[in-house]
Amino acid sequence: MEILEYIIIAVVLIIILFAILKATKKDAELDFNKLVELLGGKENIISTESNVSRFKVTLNDVSLANKEGIQKLGAKGIVEIDNQLKIILGPESKQLKKYIDELK
Repeated sequence: MEILEYIIIAVVLIIILFAILKATKKDAELDFNKLVELLGGKENIISTESNVSRFKVTLNDVSLANKEGIQKLGAKGIVEIDNQLKIILGPESKQLKKYIDELK
């Protein structure tokens, strides 16, 4: 009887875990949408690169980017060089690159 109780508890915990992961993924996509908007929209983005924690984006017009808004969204730092922004995002940088690549 004890084994059955442990199995039921494990199944319930797995269901809760999947629900949390699904909700987190939706929130991340909403943040990515907002970040693209803060970069001046997908039309303003020429190219993207990412590594472990940094996201580099080349823009048509860097003045359209809202750097303050990007930092409020969670960026730990932003460096502007010519028409590029290097944004320290953390582990989400690769996901963001993939998201933007799928938009184009």
